[in-house]
Amino acid sequence: MQEIGSFLSLIDSYIGGSQWFVLLLLGTGFFFTLYLKFPQVRFFGHAIKVVSGKYDHHLDKGDTSHFQSLATALSGTVGTGNIAGVALAVHLGGPAALFWMFVSAFLGMTTKMVEVTLSHKYRETTERGYISGGPMYYMKNRLHMRWLAAIFALATICSSFGTGSLPQINSISNAMFASFDIPLYVTGALLSVLLGLIIIGGITRIAKVTEKLVPFMAVFYFLGALSVILYNYENIIPSLVMLFDNVLNGSAAAGGFLGAGVALAFNRGVNRGLFSNEAGQGSAAIAHAAAKTKEPVSEGMVALLEPFIDTIIICMLTGMVLLTSGTWMEKYENKFQQADMVLLAGTYNEADPAQKLAVGQHIKGEKLLPLYDGKIVVKEGKLTTPATLIHARSFAEGVRFMQGKALFTGELTVKKGKIELPVLKSYPITVYGKSLLHSAPLSTEAFKRGFFGEWGQFIIPFSLLMFAFSTAIAWSYYGDRAVTFLWGSRYVPVYHVIYVLGFFLASFTDTTLIWIFSGVTIALMTLPNLLGILLLHKEVKQSVNEYWKKQQTEK
Repeated sequence: MQEIGSFLSLIDSYIGGSQWFVLLLLGTGFFFTLYLKFPQVRFFGHAIKVVSGKYDHHLDKGDTSHFQSLATALSGTVGTGNIAGVALAVHLGGPAALFWMFVSAFLGMTTKMVEVTLSHKYRETTERGYISGGPMYYMKNRLHMRWLAAIFALATICSSFGTGSLPQINSISNAMFASFDIPLYVTGALLSVLLGLIIIGGITRIAKVTEKLVPFMAVFYFLGALSVILYNYENIIPSLVMLFDNVLNGSAAAGGFLGAGVALAFNRGVNRGLFSNEAGQGSAAIAHAAAKTKEPVSEGMVALLEPFIDTIIICMLTGMVLLTSGTWMEKYENKFQQADMVLLAGTYNEADPAQKLAVGQHIKGEKLLPLYDGKIVVKEGKLTTPATLIHARSFAEGVRFMQGKALFTGELTVKKGKIELPVLKSYPITVYGKSLLHSAPLSTEAFKRGFFGEWGQFIIPFSLLMFAFSTAIAWSYYGDRAVTFLWGSRYVPVYHVIYVLGFFLASFTDTTLIWIFSGVTIALMTLPNLLGILLLHKEVKQSVNEYWKKQQTEK
């Protein structure tokens, strides 16, 4: 299993995790923004009118309204990344990561408009009378590249598990257990039944659920975030000043402990923004293709609102909660994650500026320090071997090695800085101490710094529940449209059963490998889609110009 994970990580590093992939996504959005003369600005007001139903007609062909399509697509993009992903981006890239997140969303609004317009234009009606659309249909019907469409569809099915199902329920069940001691399998069983009841009804039932769930969860999270930001109102202006100062002069990531450069902030911000709103991936285009309208461009207009809501509003809210609360710069008592621990050979002191700088350069990859390799001695929970433990990009403090509930005494093996934590006499070796936090735990601490005090921490598990569950609902539809494209509607029920079963099993099993696999499949969806929309850039421009000319004439 470890070998498979290493292999997938290697592939992901050359595709989705590479710098060229991020630049390709950003470059495509930049090209279409200029080529179509900033449609995200010119058509923003019109898009709001379209989604409000102003131009709806009861005879238009489709399965869902404009608003329902937007809600379904948003339910797929607004997920754990809006909470945990933003916290991780700020942790790694500093406040400047939020600025680059904003930029990526701004450009992504155009990319989303383009891919949705084409997907809606070349959609089909299935043998059962339902609309089926998405990038695979314009690849087949317009580009006549069925092989490319097949790659996209297969990657979509895989991503429906790797992005929309398995990791989402794993996040929910762990959050419910951590906050309320609800057993993992209980959460999994209850939500699996609910998920099955929803997705069996097809896009009509999915749309009815998401059009009610998405506004509710957005308002709930908005009010929760606002309670923290307004409570710390005196930090709003300083946080914004720090953000833009970091953009210009380099980002102080990890609370000033490690100065992250502009390049790191750019990479983390753009990466988080693009993968949060999925602009360029082509997934949301599958939901938008079902919209009732005879004008494909009108649904493209609706779609450009999606990155704005997902990233510019929700992700930026999370970011401002972190900055104004100040929690991103503080260390907290926590259980150390093995993946976040690195043991350096030799003793380094955070109070010594030179040693602190040396460790900072190591973590940024600028000048590596020697990693500990060999045996370490632990006595009554304390590390006695001359070495320095780094956790979550910060000096670990008050480190304690535990065996169950008792302090551990003995030897442990370290390989290239990674401490092996075995299970001895049925008790696992765990490590506790104070360090910086990231992801959902960091967001949880931040929400305690508002008007609700300690009660604010419960905003995160409930938000994760709604965000992640809605993502699972939307991705089940994306997967079943891909199955329909490849093998026909008769195999969709089989897919639904496997999807729900996997959803349940993932509630109490480790999905680390799935996250890595997901990164690969996302790239395999994105690359064909970007190629397709770039090849059809002239057609898109012509369609947009004709649509807008018609709108102006009818006024």
